[in-house]
Amino acid sequence: MTPRRSNFTRARLFVATALAAVLAMTACGNGGQSRAEQSASPATSASASATATPTPTPTAAYKPADSKGKAENVPVPVLPEAAKANSKEGVEAFARYWFQVMSYAYETGDVGSLGKITGANCEMCEGVKRVVPKAYTGDRWISGGLFSTPSVSSTFKSQPDQSIPVVVQVVQSKIHYWGPDGTEYRQPTEATNTGNVAFVRFVEGAWRLDGVNPLR
Repeated sequence: MTPRRSNFTRARLFVATALAAVLAMTACGNGGQSRAEQSASPATSASASATATPTPTPTAAYKPADSKGKAENVPVPVLPEAAKANSKEGVEAFARYWFQVMSYAYETGDVGSLGKITGANCEMCEGVKRVVPKAYTGDRWISGGLFSTPSVSSTFKSQPDQSIPVVVQVVQSKIHYWGPDGTEYRQPTEATNTGNVAFVRFVEGAWRLDGVNPLR
């Protein structure tokens, strides 16, 4: 009786051990997941994928000013990387950017950005900072007056604490002045195409415009 029990006990241990090994192999083959986990994995993955997909944010459309109202959603000019360098390419890129900021001022009445990149001794600039905001008072606005710079050139030579001349062809579109009722309260200012010299100085790691004079 005793040997039989011993053999029976050893057989039960062998079967239990073998069964445990099979279960372990099955678990490894399934990546260590239970059936419940395996059945839930595809749905979970699909849900995660769906959640990770970003939803596009609608961008408000730009609308230029006209007789019916002010410009809307005007893009704010961004200083290009090239305009940060104290070099020929840098001073020319900054001159283009400065006139883009002028365009933004005419189109919105906001001259704040212009003041940040312009010295206090620029008479023409000070005039713009006074006159343009007045054209937007009392529910008035302007259309046109936008600038483009088809040609910009400089014989760059780094001179600490000295202005560098930049020759700029400046084109400004015709300006209309609108009252609250949508009628023009004064004669338009005709479009211009002029040659100018912008005097630009590199101060504390950034360009600043000192003045603009017409070519004679």
